[in-house]
Amino acid sequence: MSLYRFLGLEKQADSETVSTETETVRKITQALNQMDPQQARYIAVFAYILGRVAHADLEISEEETREMERSVMELSQLPEEQAIIVVQIAKTQNVLFGGTENYLVTREFNKMATQKQKIALLHCLFAVSSTDENISGAEDRQIRQITAELKLEHKDFIAVRSDYRHHLSVLKKKKDV
Repeated sequence: MSLYRFLGLEKQADSETVSTETETVRKITQALNQMDPQQARYIAVFAYILGRVAHADLEISEEETREMERSVMELSQLPEEQAIIVVQIAKTQNVLFGGTENYLVTREFNKMATQKQKIALLHCLFAVSSTDENISGAEDRQIRQITAELKLEHKDFIAVRSDYRHHLSVLKKKKDV
């Protein structure tokens, strides 16, 4: 199964679409399609969940996008060009279908990931949400929800969250107006 098909973005081939693709896009798509299907699925699910947290405040910043790309590249050893495509697809899918797909995708990750991989995802979620040095209440709640869906214990959530506590908006002093 291709990464595009898993994310629901597989295009219908027509002469206009084919003629407008660049050679770079063709090469990247070919490389993604040649990945082991399980690895491609894992990366797609991982990227989607990162996008879920980035979109928790209804906006995905450039900084959050860059952190998502870095995390995907580190996890998958994909070249930057491929990681960018994976992240863009995941962001788009999250914006379009997040409300209905969030639980299903996270449940899929829960089935395929080890405890260590789930904790690594938690670190990446906090890293994405703290790119602006402020983890909003919405982002924090979304990460907590994902933690529960991954069947991780509350202590796991707290342990990872404590590494990012200085970015938590609920712990920051309010500025006088």
